[in-house]
Amino acid sequence: MELLPHIISSLLAPRFRAVEEFCRRPHEVQHGQLKYLLSKAEGTEFGQHHLFSQVADYEDFRRSVPIREYGELLPWVERARSGERGVLWPGMTRWFARSSGTTAGKSKYIPVTDDSLRDSHLRGPRDCVAFNVRKFPDTRVYGGKTLTLGGSRRIEGEGAILTGDLSAIMIENTPWYVGGRRVPSLETALIADFSEKVEAICRECSGQDVRSIVGVPSWNLVMLRRMLEYTGKANLLEVWPRLELFIHGGVNFAPYRDIYRELIPSDGMHYLETYNASEGFFAIADGFGDDMLLMLDYGTFYEFLPLDDLGDHSKAVPLEGVRTGVNYGVVISSSNGLWRYLIGDVVRFTSLDPYRIRISGRTRQYINAFGEELIVDNVEQAVRRACEATGAEVVEYTVAPIYMGLDRRGGHQWLVEFEREPASMEKFVGVLDEALMEQNSDYEAKRATTLAQPLVSVVPRGTFLRWMGARGKVGGQNKVPRLANTREYVDEILRLCT
Repeated sequence: MELLPHIISSLLAPRFRAVEEFCRRPHEVQHGQLKYLLSKAEGTEFGQHHLFSQVADYEDFRRSVPIREYGELLPWVERARSGERGVLWPGMTRWFARSSGTTAGKSKYIPVTDDSLRDSHLRGPRDCVAFNVRKFPDTRVYGGKTLTLGGSRRIEGEGAILTGDLSAIMIENTPWYVGGRRVPSLETALIADFSEKVEAICRECSGQDVRSIVGVPSWNLVMLRRMLEYTGKANLLEVWPRLELFIHGGVNFAPYRDIYRELIPSDGMHYLETYNASEGFFAIADGFGDDMLLMLDYGTFYEFLPLDDLGDHSKAVPLEGVRTGVNYGVVISSSNGLWRYLIGDVVRFTSLDPYRIRISGRTRQYINAFGEELIVDNVEQAVRRACEATGAEVVEYTVAPIYMGLDRRGGHQWLVEFEREPASMEKFVGVLDEALMEQNSDYEAKRATTLAQPLVSVVPRGTFLRWMGARGKVGGQNKVPRLANTREYVDEILRLCT
């Protein structure tokens, strides 16, 4: 074992014991987290309104606080964003992470308190270090640099209240002893224009001793392909010979796995998946496989609502009530001041001892192949505007991702059945694209980087009816799925057309 990993392992020994403890006593640890959260927030406006001082246990808590989605929590969030103290969490909340994917507006603003930074957002990366050292005790990662590719938005705001991508907030709050190991420089990391940032990273980092990469697979793929063009190298090991770790999250990694193996042709390259969102850092694939360990001591109390009972909030259960193989909507109460908040993610438990999960989707139809978080409301409004602008009438449609290749950008393929085709297909696509960018800031950002213009493929009249009939889904409440995060539906329909 090299000296540095040995030192890191020794320093993290107490953390290993804490993880082992919550794996042994998961229910006690989780209910301890709830007790901590309630006692901390008892004097807040939210806590007083929901009688936290009278909550003795979980059953009291669920009776006192209803499950909410973002739109229902928005009035409380807006008060906190205005600078009001002690609304959802004690004191003033300085940071708000901007995220897309809500029907209530173009962006969501998720509070990020100092306690949630300490309890969750900063603890998660430290635990990634711990799990990597434990799994690979001879790792040489920490003798070099970590390349972190964050979002493209700068921190915005005046005075005490600041807003930005979670990645930008994290960069601003990274401890000094970590910053020295991270590239690119802070100035480069916060460049607003993504293309400009990628060029700056190529100039700054191509000669660095980069041994690990952190970020979203789709965004990193754009940067890494440009790095090969910039350096003229055949693969990334010719640029960074000691590269051995990619910590990733945000989108499904499966479509990117083979591409990354081409980019980094090494059996010694390891991939560590995380479940990290604006709302918190929730899980880590501590065994470097497909299943992630649910982190139970991050200042978050979890509940799980079966997807089949999404409209019946009384069916939500704490950790001890979950079963393997069931899809659950995730409900969190946490030190960022979100209380029984249905965050929109769907997970499936693969193990109950310890508790391990896989992300299986969203509570609504969506596409998030590249971090764009496109939802049904976005596409429905875009189709309406495109039809109004071109005189078209759409009978049915569905949308799926077009995955990236080494020589092509990703995108979305629209299969559309028209009653009346547009006067100009080029204008139809253009208006569609513009409407999506206006509604969804994440889609807008990806269109400048990872996403090509939508590809609209016209299918013959009656195609969707035939497809639904072949699936036994004709009549009643059956509907054509508007969005899918895989190509299963689109490929089935295309095969039907051949």
